[in-house]
Amino acid sequence: MKEIEAKSQQMEQGKGTACVLDASTYVGFWILKGLLSKGYAVHAAIQKNGELEIEKKIKDLERMEERLVVFSVDILDYHSILVALKGCSALFCCFDCPDEYDEQVVDLEVRGTINVVEACAQTNGIEKIVFSSSLTAAIWRENICSEKDVDERSWSDQNFCRTWKLWHAMAKTLSEKAAWALAMDRMLNMVSVNAGLVLGPGIAQRNPLSTMSYLKGAAQMYENGVLAFVDVNFLANVHIRALEDPSASGRYFCFNKIVNTEEEAVTLAQRLNPLITLPPRYECQASKVYVERLRTKKLHKLVEGTAR
Repeated sequence: MKEIEAKSQQMEQGKGTACVLDASTYVGFWILKGLLSKGYAVHAAIQKNGELEIEKKIKDLERMEERLVVFSVDILDYHSILVALKGCSALFCCFDCPDEYDEQVVDLEVRGTINVVEACAQTNGIEKIVFSSSLTAAIWRENICSEKDVDERSWSDQNFCRTWKLWHAMAKTLSEKAAWALAMDRMLNMVSVNAGLVLGPGIAQRNPLSTMSYLKGAAQMYENGVLAFVDVNFLANVHIRALEDPSASGRYFCFNKIVNTEEEAVTLAQRLNPLITLPPRYECQASKVYVERLRTKKLHKLVEGTAR
């Protein structure tokens, strides 16, 4: 513990210290790497059931990088969260489940979110929370196909999600709503980034069950014009941009491309191989183009540096 405190004191002299919780998630690890590359010091908070391969990489990186300190965190243990947040001015909250999403995971993610946001409220130094959420928290409800624009004002309907067992959407909807409610009550500065399906190096091997949980109902998403994906490096940079831009506020839909043709759907499936497999020598048959409903006006302003 003394070694951690000494290292933390050295880090405070740099650009600033941010906590990434859970840093062992696929997105969390890319945020961690992005922060280090930009000169930040990082508290990498890792849950015990995290992605083992990523956790090993983080611990190897800690031995070489003075600006990185690793903390073991239980999101149901309030004290362990406070320890990881000590000395930090920002928190990146990016929960994900290494197993398949179900009702128990929904409950855990919501309870953990409440604990983390409350811990931020009790930590004097936290100036901003960047909450990593999902487009699935916005796109699931009855008759979405009749809506012209689906933007940051949209929320998934929890009863609809429960009926169709869309547990990933349920977890992201309820946890983000809980985070916003508590952040506003405690007068915390928070921004959320609602990501599309995350793609990147090794995604099919390192994040398989979470990816498939996101894709439950993919055919309906595709036909309704709300199936979108985002590159993990771009996503991490958007998170950091949301921290650095003082005018960033509210929710930000974050994706690179909406999949609305059969050709694009096939390309996406190929990128997710072996999670999704196509018949040998598959050839596109349809020429239909589905209407794109998602909007990213706020994201464009954030990326361009005019977030207001």
